[in-house]
Amino acid sequence: MDEARTATAPRVSLLARIRALNLFRRDTPVTNYKDAIGWWESRRVPYNLVVGIAGMFSGFLALFTAVAASTLLSVDFGIPNPPGFAIMAVVLYAIMANVCYTGGWIAEIFIQKLWPHEADHFATTSFFLGLLFSVFLTLIPGILVVAGGLLGLTRHILRVVRV
Repeated sequence: MDEARTATAPRVSLLARIRALNLFRRDTPVTNYKDAIGWWESRRVPYNLVVGIAGMFSGFLALFTAVAASTLLSVDFGIPNPPGFAIMAVVLYAIMANVCYTGGWIAEIFIQKLWPHEADHFATTSFFLGLLFSVFLTLIPGILVVAGGLLGLTRHILRVVRV
């Protein structure tokens, strides 16, 4: 009987399960600006950790691809010269991500003023979508470098096969 029940039970998507986490919920309605800012600021560290982990993964992908391209194809690919530019770009990106994050609670304050009954839903939804967008945006450089590396490897293989 358990097998039949699990076969007909609706599947919950990964995004729906993530969305249900306490991080994305607001159990008590926020009625003032101070509490709204507090709700957002209590989530800044988890936001930075998640986006930072995505950034480390993206950086690892880029570095791995650059080393592989250098080793396999003898091509200097993907490593900025001087490498300090990459560090400055990461720091600037982190600062701008936090500036945009602050825009979340600023927008909620406006929503509270205009549509107070929608503020809680706006906050939880915009935090969730903002975090997803931030992670996606952070992964793009690593994905593009890997795509470029695979394209370069494909060209190299096609040249070798033709000869």
